[in-house]
Amino acid sequence: MPLRIDLNCDLGEGAGHDAELMPLITSANIACGAHAGDAAAMRATIALAQQYGVAIGAHPGFADREHFGRRELALDPDDVRALVAAQISLLRTFGPVRHVKAHGALYNLAARDAALAEAVVEAVRDVDASLTLFVLPHSALAHAATAHGLRIVNEVFADRSYQSDGSLTPRSQPNALIDDEAVAVAQVLRMAREGFVRATDGTDVAIIADTVCLHGDGPHPVAFARRLLAELSAAGVEVKAFGAPR
Repeated sequence: MPLRIDLNCDLGEGAGHDAELMPLITSANIACGAHAGDAAAMRATIALAQQYGVAIGAHPGFADREHFGRRELALDPDDVRALVAAQISLLRTFGPVRHVKAHGALYNLAARDAALAEAVVEAVRDVDASLTLFVLPHSALAHAATAHGLRIVNEVFADRSYQSDGSLTPRSQPNALIDDEAVAVAQVLRMAREGFVRATDGTDVAIIADTVCLHGDGPHPVAFARRLLAELSAAGVEVKAFGAPR
């Protein structure tokens, strides 16, 4: 059976590349008005995704626009549950939603904090238990989702470095982002074909690559998306939305 991977991108965040990126991806995670976005952006991004047959997902984050939802906030699980449920529900008023991917600091906190992971999973389940949740492989969020019977898609990142425990290197560290496109592409290809990623300490870490994230607010996201698609194709890796028939 040929290798395949989903290519997802965080959109509706005001980065200005949505129209160019949408034809190049298979899943769109749309900001729900907290860390970024508004009603007009949600409506327009959903319409664009439907035009190109791209899977639509909610991208809930902390309501902290000043830091783009990338600053960790000390919210209790009840607050997180309400925050996530409200954002998913809001996006659903503009169109059908197939999956959920937490944003920024919320994603990272839920990946390592069991109580917050439980809150995110309960929010998704309470809104619609048929929604698929994008998770960091082997994370607290992955375990909680599986325990509650939610479908998960294991996500890897093209432009982020990894720690030896499989977590993403915090953005506060200088080596968190991969600026060299060739290095980022090579990382994706290895994760897709071999199921391993090289951590910052030089160790190889087992990974599950169902979908790869391309950040829409990166320096050259459109050119990088085109290059990544070309190199995946050349390597025999098919790019298709998660759950699509083979």
